[in-house]
Amino acid sequence: MVLMNRKTKIVATIGPATESKKMLTKIINTGVNVCRINFSHGSHKDHKKVIDNIREINNEQGLFTAILADLQGPKIRVGKIKDNGVELVNGNEIIITSEECIGDASKVYISYQNFPKDVAAGEFILLDDGKLKLEIKSTNNKDEVIAIVRHGGILSSNKGVNLPNTKISLPCLTPKDLVDLEFALQMNIAWIGLSFVRNAQDIIMLKNLISKANSNAKVIAKIEKPEAIKDIDEIIEATDAIMVARGDLGVEIPFQEVPLAQKMIVKKSMKASKPVIIATQMMESMIDNITPSRAEVNDVANAVMDGADAVMLSGETSVGNYPVAVIDAINKIIMDVETDDSLYHFEYPPNEKIIDRYITNSVCFNSCRLAQRINAKGIVTMTFSGYTAFKIASFRPKAGIFVFTGNQSILNMLSLVWGVEVFLYNKFVSTDHTIADIKYILKKDGALNKNDLLINIASMPIAEKGQSNMMKLSYIE
Repeated sequence: MVLMNRKTKIVATIGPATESKKMLTKIINTGVNVCRINFSHGSHKDHKKVIDNIREINNEQGLFTAILADLQGPKIRVGKIKDNGVELVNGNEIIITSEECIGDASKVYISYQNFPKDVAAGEFILLDDGKLKLEIKSTNNKDEVIAIVRHGGILSSNKGVNLPNTKISLPCLTPKDLVDLEFALQMNIAWIGLSFVRNAQDIIMLKNLISKANSNAKVIAKIEKPEAIKDIDEIIEATDAIMVARGDLGVEIPFQEVPLAQKMIVKKSMKASKPVIIATQMMESMIDNITPSRAEVNDVANAVMDGADAVMLSGETSVGNYPVAVIDAINKIIMDVETDDSLYHFEYPPNEKIIDRYITNSVCFNSCRLAQRINAKGIVTMTFSGYTAFKIASFRPKAGIFVFTGNQSILNMLSLVWGVEVFLYNKFVSTDHTIADIKYILKKDGALNKNDLLINIASMPIAEKGQSNMMKLSYIE
């Protein structure tokens, strides 16, 4: 098994530039930990081929690359536009209709049927990632809205629509999402991304569907709406992980508010032991260029310094000209930033009111504190659910986090979590025997050396695979 020195994980979106087995092998070997499949594009047949290729690579190389199925969500778009582009001129009026038509400078179709009922005069409509801005003048509350062009430009077919002031009545899961979800669960995908989350109820609804399908898939709540920022504590509690999706978020809320929102979400997620991904425009100039801009280098570095579990690439790896070079570049940035001691050793004392997890939380917390004091080189946790892996990672120890589990269903899932290295292990005989065996494996694989200090976390009796209640400190012999 090839061990990784980098703590922060890399998520790469798969597309035409990277969907072949040859390219998937290259990007995974260059540093990708999680492959994102964007259900906004491609067919199930295309996605299955990518999934099968990733799993073949994992089996051939003994890797645990995770897969993230990212559902499209209720993305609102304009329809087809005459000649695929018309100019909207400042001050002109335009009709936006829920009746399908070929759009022009006077009238365009919107894919949101309740749009005339949900909007009000004075609210804004943003088109094409905020490049064009309209203000609503009036609505007939049935099928037409009259808007005034406040910031014009060329509007082409199928461009996205953002409604920053409007309470949208669309369901969080569209009919397309439900079909895509069923496919993703049939394929045993580890992570499901839910787009345009507005409140915790959206997460609970998705989790109920996953549970009914008898799946262990985990949910990533994508934060890209102002309502989600307001309900962030409840969303973090309900979800398994968070993605700060800065593209739509930066259109829906004032762009200058995104950096502090990002930092706030990362801190809250770490405190709740929930992995957090920073996404969108991380290295966007590398779609066409062989090197990133200096601003992008700083953006990636700041995400790592904020404490993100993972950074995500979108167009850079799905359609970009240099997908391997961008993985190599982001890997170098992360590795350099991770030499800074300020990234490590966060301390969130366990809450004694959470009785059912208080012992396990205390063992994890104090293991990380001890690892810092004695400069331990590794913390080993034996887990069936993955809970202790999430918990230990949230404290950001400098020591390696080695997770041994007999539960094959969580191996790939844990590849998203900060600092975690996973091992398939199911020889839980006795505590002493298991610890000795694990120390031998870590030394043999080159993860640890003779005389390194190691902390083992386990549950006693070990065969029952209960909650962690024991910590042991020893040297590698």
